[in-house]
Amino acid sequence: MYSFMGGGLFCAGVGNILLIVSTATDYWMQYRHSNNFMHQGLWRYCTPGKCFTHTDSIAYWDATRAFMILSLLACFFGIIIGIMAFIHYSTFERFDKTFAAGTLFFISCFFVFLAMAVYTGVTMNYYGKRYGSWRFSWSYIIGWVAVVLTFFSGIFYMCAYRMHECPRNPAPH
Repeated sequence: MYSFMGGGLFCAGVGNILLIVSTATDYWMQYRHSNNFMHQGLWRYCTPGKCFTHTDSIAYWDATRAFMILSLLACFFGIIIGIMAFIHYSTFERFDKTFAAGTLFFISCFFVFLAMAVYTGVTMNYYGKRYGSWRFSWSYIIGWVAVVLTFFSGIFYMCAYRMHECPRNPAPH
């Protein structure tokens, strides 16, 4: 049970760091414009030597930002509750902290998946049809890695919950 929780905490910790980096950095997409390489993130777009804040309130950026922030929060609170379950912190005995942490990790996975799906769909539809020299970049890629890590965090915590709730009984001889 503790190895599952340890694995879940490790995946969630790395996933949360990747969510922070992915959300905060400006390399979701790179493209060439007027023979200059430019890049953009959820908050800013950058030309060679200078970055500018997105001033437009474009729905897919707002949705992606909101889902990434919700994912960060769910993963963070999942880690806190997961640590409490791991060390047997006894506040709130009425609910199972292992199950709650696993649920929060799945919620985090769902939100980051929604963020990545919205961004991917709109970007492919818009830029794919209009521009030829663009590509997704490393901030975007680590967002997808965070999807996998938060999913496995939930799996690990649900396995730990299952082991705790249904211990194996030795067969009578």
